Amino acid sequence: MRFLQVLPVVLVLATAAQAAPATKLEVSRAWSRPAAAGTNGVGYLTLANRGPGTEKLLSVETVVAQRVEMHQTSMAGGIMSMQRLDKGLIIAPGKSVTFAPGGYHLMLIGLHKALVVGDRVPATLVLASGVRIKTTFPVGAAPPPVSMRTR
Repeated sequence: MRFLQVLPVVLVLATAAQAAPATKLEVSRAWSRPAAAGTNGVGYLTLANRGPGTEKLLSVETVVAQRVEMHQTSMAGGIMSMQRLDKGLIIAPGKSVTFAPGGYHLMLIGLHKALVVGDRVPATLVLASGVRIKTTFPVGAAPPPVSMRTR
């Protein structure tokens, strides 16, 4: 009789485990620069896809800014331009994408507070699969060492 009482709970837990998407996306070298409150900040990181399937970063969320936008800076004909990535960013299996000065980057639009060296900016990466990856962006004057993992 006890078995019949426990069975529905076991089935719900097993279904939830199957429905929860997994990811092999590795976050490293996350960092941000100092910035004044009310202005825009920036976030950099490297995303490595260690899994067999394609991953797509849809958005990034943080409580320290009104919103976060993904951008790509490019140079054409001696003119630098910045394009917002509204459709997300695909990371192919076995590949990595680096967000760094002069390339892909995250714009922290409308900072609620100043970012000073030593702060840690909490953020959540939102993937197309539904996976949400929590990470932090340490605030510094320069990028962290290559070996630093932030997830």
